[in-house]
Amino acid sequence: MKVLIVDDHALIREALCAVLRQLKREAFIFEASSSRQAVVIVEEHPDISLILLDINLPDRDGFSVLRELRDNYPTIAIIILSSSNDQDTVKRAFKLGALGFIPKTTEREVMLNAIELVFSGGIYIPSEILEETPSARLTNEPTTPDFLKRLGLTDRQIDVLALLMKGKSNKIIAKTLNMAVPTVKNHITVVLKALSVTSRTEAVIKVGKMGWESPPKSES
Repeated sequence: MKVLIVDDHALIREALCAVLRQLKREAFIFEASSSRQAVVIVEEHPDISLILLDINLPDRDGFSVLRELRDNYPTIAIIILSSSNDQDTVKRAFKLGALGFIPKTTEREVMLNAIELVFSGGIYIPSEILEETPSARLTNEPTTPDFLKRLGLTDRQIDVLALLMKGKSNKIIAKTLNMAVPTVKNHITVVLKALSVTSRTEAVIKVGKMGWESPPKSES
């Protein structure tokens, strides 16, 4: 497995290398301190599995790098690293194709779990974005399964949404709920329409802000 770390701070790259070694001891890790170096490395190694990309690079806007990498190498998972975790920055990163967003202030254990989640096919959204605050609530009505049903969602679609909130991939959702992957995709389409959002990430953020804590689901 090949991983690329893109950050202009050597100490941060060193810390991330240590985290990755703990998670994937066999990983071959490349390092780049600029977008130019990163692009060259990816061109030479298009089989890279994961890129940890700093959004604030010295030679280029990180969002434009993210867009270019997603367009040219759609199979590579990309996690954004940032000193900022404001909603606009997070949402923009996910809209451009990131599968994770890790604030640089994140504790080591949380960072490990986030990277492992993306490795397994999930999506990592920082908990701060999902935390409910009075100013961030999108509705005064509690988001319970009954409320979701009033949006037209079935019990099965609510089950799918619950697993989406845990960052599960379509394949894992299908296995957990004993249904076909195309069926999962159909349910997700209905969920997105009911919530008036255009992506699964926006759905997770919106429902999280509404205050609904999904029930634990058995994956057996």
